[in-house]
Amino acid sequence: MENKEKEKKQILLRLSSSLWKDLSQWAEDDFRSINGQIEYLLNECVKEHKKGKNKSSE
Repeated sequence: MENKEKEKKQILLRLSSSLWKDLSQWAEDDFRSINGQIEYLLNECVKEHKKGKNKSSE
């Protein structure tokens, strides 16, 4: 299972220049690459989404 977690899928993502600029600054503030920042943010959103689903099913 650990190997599957390390496998990365590539996607093409188009962003507005203003969003790119904001993400770039945020990533720099957090000492991450833009790619790392996007991945971090997506992971956090998925965790929150899963939490919300679990609360609504209780």
